[in-house]
Amino acid sequence: MATQVEDRPLDEREERAWRAFHRLEHELGSRVRRQLARETGLSDADYVILRVLAEAPDQHLRALALRSEVRWEKSRLSHHIGRMERRGLVTREGCAEDSRGAVIRLTGAGREAMVTALCAHAKAVRAYLLDQLSPGQLDALADISETVLAGLPTDPPTSPPQPVA
Repeated sequence: MATQVEDRPLDEREERAWRAFHRLEHELGSRVRRQLARETGLSDADYVILRVLAEAPDQHLRALALRSEVRWEKSRLSHHIGRMERRGLVTREGCAEDSRGAVIRLTGAGREAMVTALCAHAKAVRAYLLDQLSPGQLDALADISETVLAGLPTDPPTSPPQPVA
């Protein structure tokens, strides 16, 4: 494993691996999102927020904590929560500890939508990814993903990333 980043173009093997991964990431994510939307009417963003809230203690979080979990900008989260509120999936309440803050709470309808979405999401992930792999490949995928994630910088980049193909 290389510990120093080299300043040279990707060789043929590296390019093949990168392009295959990049295409897989795009195609797999796109298919799972489309199937989730088709079966549940939820967007990927809805699913992410509902899942985080469903896993939170008492199924609610301060908006700041939710924003940190989903890694969104404040305005994006606020607008999306507003849309989810209008659909009855979440509520936004004042925060007792900080009058400037808000608490986002999963509603009964949000819980029902989450249960349906979990099943639809699992079905899509199995069909498009997991069922294609042997147990050894599945373990290798998890190991590779965890290794790469552990090696990523913890601070977000200061400038937007440039498009990569």
